Amino acid sequence: MSARKQFEEELEDLKNELVEMCRLTSDMISDATKALVNFDRELGRSVGEMDKRVDDYEIDIEKRCMRIMIRQQPVAKDFREVSTALKMITDIERFGDQASDIGELVYTMTGERYIKKLNYLSAMGELAVRMARESVNSFIRNDETLADEVIALDDEMDSLFNTVKDEIIELIGIDGKSNGDQAITLMMVAKYLERIGDHAVNVAEWTKYNESGIHQKF
Repeated sequence: MSARKQFEEELEDLKNELVEMCRLTSDMISDATKALVNFDRELGRSVGEMDKRVDDYEIDIEKRCMRIMIRQQPVAKDFREVSTALKMITDIERFGDQASDIGELVYTMTGERYIKKLNYLSAMGELAVRMARESVNSFIRNDETLADEVIALDDEMDSLFNTVKDEIIELIGIDGKSNGDQAITLMMVAKYLERIGDHAVNVAEWTKYNESGIHQKF
């Protein structure tokens, strides 16, 4: 087998594992959102149990990247593609961390019902899943246009976050004592979802770097 063919096969295996890692973290975000909406404490607890698998993916992908760099000694665009994958796995791992944190909040949440409807939080969860998946897909497909779309979606995420924040502040103002604990928890959930959006933007930025050689923050 030629060195070029071997490199391409190893790179393809690396990308496949990235997709699997992203699929797992996306499922975690989705399950965390479902646990929240349905007040399903056990589902919330189960999300955290998946985080070890995400960490295992991160370690294995790091090893794959280092093996490719050492054995194949890629240059120019090839090197950039491997180093980009190495950089973005940190953000993909954060998808899982944030989802796990949301699941833990649901598991430990007090009360028997919500103090407000979760329409906007649910929308944030769905958007977080979309941004996570499409940010990684943009790299896998070498699709800078899709990366730009993910970056643009962050404005929608920020708008939803601000809406949730304003609603929660209003609720605390109405009856701070009875609403306070749950309101703080819901605010933390919103912040974790907003952070997932930020990490997705980071992944999209690395896609653009992979295509252009220029790393630009948005």
